Amino acid sequence: MRDKKCKICRGLGVKLFLKGERCLSPKCPTVKRPYLPGQKGKRRKGPPSEFGKESREKQKLKILYNLGEKQFKNYVKKVLERKGRVGDLSDFLIKILELRLDNVIFRLGFAKSRVQAKQLVSHGFFLVNGKPVNFPSYQLKKGDVIKIRPQKTKKVIFQELKNLLKKYKTLSWLELDTQALAKRGDERSSSSIEKLEGKIIGEPKLEEIAPPVEISTIFEYYSR
Repeated sequence: MRDKKCKICRGLGVKLFLKGERCLSPKCPTVKRPYLPGQKGKRRKGPPSEFGKESREKQKLKILYNLGEKQFKNYVKKVLERKGRVGDLSDFLIKILELRLDNVIFRLGFAKSRVQAKQLVSHGFFLVNGKPVNFPSYQLKKGDVIKIRPQKTKKVIFQELKNLLKKYKTLSWLELDTQALAKRGDERSSSSIEKLEGKIIGEPKLEEIAPPVEISTIFEYYSR
């Protein structure tokens, strides 16, 4: 069960970073065993059909953002309804997915994975513009400010956050104020973490996110 998430990545043939830092290490099973789960890829079949390829790409993006089938389908349908009114459907879909609160928590470095970020949001660990929000799907917008709730900063899960974020680099559309972390003192102190805040300063762009997915095939899958 420990490698269940790793088997998902190996089965899809792409690293989806489902286990946080472990995915960046040489110990990542996707690197050590770059073949399908089973007997060293002996179960591998011929090239998939067009429908199979579309289904595979859909699975990649859905799993990458830790979404259920119904929720992911609703996002895609919402984007398809905007066809002709937005410049690029793929860019628009990524923008919506990236601006989910749980994803932004992950992108800011407050959580090691999107799975963990979703759990933390659901348990009320964060404030948006000073108000508690516990909906992982909450859509953020430019100008929104995200902070850890003061009463949650002493939790064990945040004990190493100060050190982890000192050299953390966010994407261009996010801003992370880490000035408080530069102050000397107890590395495990929650006082500086309370002052941490992230802010949406732009819009996510497909070219910067660069998910390992052919998004156009996903629209074809749901247009059948």
